[in-house]
Amino acid sequence: MRIAYVVSRFPDPSETFVLRELNAVERRAGVEVELFVLFPPKHPFVHPDAERWVGCAHRASPAAALGGTLWWLARRPLRMGRSLASVVAGHWRKPERLLRALVACTAAAAHARTMRRVRIDRVHAHFATYPALAAWLAGRLIDVPYSFTAHAHDIYVDQLHLRTLAREADGIAAISEFNRAFLAPYVGDAGTPVELVRCGVVPSAYAFRERALPSEGPVRAICVATLNELKGHTVLLDALARGGSELERLELDLVGSGPLEAALREQVARLGLDGRVRFHGTRSEVEVAELLDRADLFVLASVVAQNGRMDGIPVALMEALAAGLPVVASHLSGIPELVRDGETGVLAEPGDAEDLARALCEVLGDPGAAIRRARAGRRLIEQEFDIERSADRMLELFGARRAQEAAPSTASSAPSAG
Repeated sequence: MRIAYVVSRFPDPSETFVLRELNAVERRAGVEVELFVLFPPKHPFVHPDAERWVGCAHRASPAAALGGTLWWLARRPLRMGRSLASVVAGHWRKPERLLRALVACTAAAAHARTMRRVRIDRVHAHFATYPALAAWLAGRLIDVPYSFTAHAHDIYVDQLHLRTLAREADGIAAISEFNRAFLAPYVGDAGTPVELVRCGVVPSAYAFRERALPSEGPVRAICVATLNELKGHTVLLDALARGGSELERLELDLVGSGPLEAALREQVARLGLDGRVRFHGTRSEVEVAELLDRADLFVLASVVAQNGRMDGIPVALMEALAAGLPVVASHLSGIPELVRDGETGVLAEPGDAEDLARALCEVLGDPGAAIRRARAGRRLIEQEFDIERSADRMLELFGARRAQEAAPSTASSAPSAG
């Protein structure tokens, strides 16, 4: 089975979950993976594990996108025309989204020619927005099934064209039960299977270490997240500044970069937290693992952003639990499926600095309970959030189990694009 993965941008330092899945699926016998990218990367940082994909990823230049669109309009005019009409009908209420959707469709047309040439058997997209749209169009043009993984903002913010994408998909991977329930009305009676496929980590990459939280002196907290609104950094800083003997012991390492960095630095100065908060910028997976190993606890104060964006289940939380860190997070979206309040971590109400401070003090005030929750968190990672298990679930979604167990792959003949 030869699978085409479609993503918006690659590499993307914040989407290590896509990279891990690519590598894990490609390792399966009888499976070959081709990577197709819609838009140029925004960030120059490249994780070491992504380097091998950078040179072989398929990208469409503007000329190739235009040429591909014209080629398919000549070869399959009705299907291409009806597909574009469906895109316009699904997006016309938001002109900016419509323009971007049409750009994604032209890239998809160019990619579809390549997929036809290399004899792709299935197209899969990460995120239910432009990648899923591109996978849908490419699948229609070359007559192969398509599927997509639904994460967070791609289904929470708006649902343009989502009903069509969901109903015509061969399968949908939902990263949480929360997402499965969210998608059910869009699938309706179409019968599209929506399967739970967790994003995962490599547990062995994180040395589990029980943390005996210091009873006095500094406590090193860490937050690994893009510096944007939905990650709740402003709430976290407000919680740290609330005072009290326990909270004043917390020192915070912020790992990540993003549009709010300048504003967060100003907030740190305004709240008098200069000596307690350190900005580390974007770091490689190895460097993040080292920082996690040196930390005493992990905190992520996710919120619902003003535009409706919010987290699904942040992979950073998986990494923290894999490393044995006590975790404090927000009761939001699918997060409680990983950070189970009182069992694998402690949850706070999103956007509530006072409640976040209460949760942090709860962890600091009972080191024994923190260790018990950390042990349970590591077990949960191994049982449900191991990337190898996730890759197996993806193959089941792809219907590739037989191909995996059979003899080495032989490329199937691509259907006529005519």
